[in-house]
Amino acid sequence: MPKAQKYRGFKDLKVYQLAYKLAMEIFEESKMFPREEKYSLTGQIRRSSRSVPANIAEAWKKRKYKKVFVSKLIDAFAEAGE
Repeated sequence: MPKAQKYRGFKDLKVYQLAYKLAMEIFEESKMFPREEKYSLTGQIRRSSRSVPANIAEAWKKRKYKKVFVSKLIDAFAEAGE
C-alpha cells in the first residue's frame, strides 16, 4: 500500500489543481464568445468556473469542521454543474 501523502495546503490537492486549470481554460475560451453575451452568459460562466476552485480552497481551510467542509464541497459541485 502506498505511503500516505502529506498536503501542506489546498494547492497540493489534485482536485484543486484540475479545477483551477479548467477555470483558466474556460476564461480563455470565453474571450471568443459574442460581444453581446459579455455581461450575461460570459460573466456567469466565468464566475461559476472561478467559484469551483475557490470553494475547494475554502473547504480545505475549514476541514476541521466536517459539516462546513462537506457544505463547501457541495457548493463546489453545484457550481461545476452551472
